[in-house]
Amino acid sequence: MGLKTISKHLRIIGALMMRETSTRFGREGLGFAWLVLEPLSFCFGVIILWTATKPEYEHGIRVSAFTMTGYMCVLLLRHQVTYTVTAMPANMGLLHHRLITPVHIILARNLLELGGATIAFLVVYTVLFCLGQVSLPHDYILLYSGWMLLAWIGMGTGLVLAGAAMRFEVMERLITLLMYVLVPLSGAFFMIAWVPAHIASIYLYMPFPHPIEMLRAGVFGEFVPTTYHTYYAFMFGCALNFIGFILIAISRDRLDVE
Repeated sequence: MGLKTISKHLRIIGALMMRETSTRFGREGLGFAWLVLEPLSFCFGVIILWTATKPEYEHGIRVSAFTMTGYMCVLLLRHQVTYTVTAMPANMGLLHHRLITPVHIILARNLLELGGATIAFLVVYTVLFCLGQVSLPHDYILLYSGWMLLAWIGMGTGLVLAGAAMRFEVMERLITLLMYVLVPLSGAFFMIAWVPAHIASIYLYMPFPHPIEMLRAGVFGEFVPTTYHTYYAFMFGCALNFIGFILIAISRDRLDVE
């Protein structure tokens, strides 16, 4: 694949991201800013609620900092899965264009959600740092790696559910329920070290806790015990993405192109 081909695909994805932004948020008012303000408002709301109702520290970690690392991860996962599931039904008409493929549409939506959630995370982190609620990350590479790995797994999960929803109509009704189930499965609001060892060993077969534990290790450092297996989580994400794209490819004929 040459540079011209890569450049062409990047232009297509960029154009789809701009189209998605204007379609979802409109050309007037806050527009793209709402992509950031939406997760930002939710995160600050949860932080304020937890700070008001819980002790300042739990297990040696500030509640506000712990809530930030957990809730931003949940938002990223939820948005990626939700918007990946609806990506193809909402954009089937675009496939009339010869150059546009399902991969372009799905990548555009996921990059948009990743960008919005990342900016929101940075804003929340900066505000909490200025308020003295969190220190600078102990390991930036570990923090970024955990965040990107979570996005990789989130996209794969969305692809699998999207492919299943295209083949089985009942799946569309189960997506909302699955989103609620995803919250405790993600490990966003507790840490593996707080769970009994015999339960943790089983729980770690799930891919979601690994990148979240990585992210928290990057933020809090070695003084907060974390457990994660990067290679396992990455390969699990690869499997999810591969299966998801296969499901979408074999289910594409079940959707009506406008």
